[in-house]
This record gives sequence, structure tokens and C-alpha cells, in this order.
Amino acid sequence: MPVVHKSTIRRARQSERRRLRNRATLSSVRSVIRKVTDAIAEKKLDEAKASLREVTAALSKAVTKGVLKRNTASRRISRLAQRVNALAASRA
Repeated sequence: MPVVHKSTIRRARQSERRRLRNRATLSSVRSVIRKVTDAIAEKKLDEAKASLREVTAALSKAVTKGVLKRNTASRRISRLAQRVNALAASRA
């Protein structure tokens, strides 16, 4: 029978809690991103701009929580902003 240290059990418990917390954060980020992409697909500029602000906030928060890396969040924000701006340019 292997020896299982108390610290190992505690670490497993902590990592499981963190995993669930991280998954919840990522899930909410993905939901907000989907709102932006749907608005872009339906060519709703005002809705896309409003959702882009939400995405920026959600991604920044995910970075501060340590769920995403800074460059990853920045890249995603940049790509979404490009698409929203292209939609705005096609309107004008």
C-alpha cells in the first residue's frame, strides 16, 4: 500500500477547486465571446460594440485571476476588435 501524505491529499483537493473555478471563468468568457461573434454575423453593430466591451472586461478579469495569459487575452481582444471595426467600416 503506498504512503499518501496529508499534503498530497490537500494539494489534490485544492487543485480540483481551482480547476472548477477556472472552468467556470473560461465558460463565461466563451459565452461573452459568442455574443460578439453572433452580433457580427447578424451585422448588428451596436450590439457588437457593447458586447466587445463586455469581452474586454471578462478577458482582463480572467488574466488577473490567472486563468489566461496576458498575451492570449490581448490577442483575442484584438481579433474581435478587428472584426467589429471591419463591420463598422462596411456600414460607412
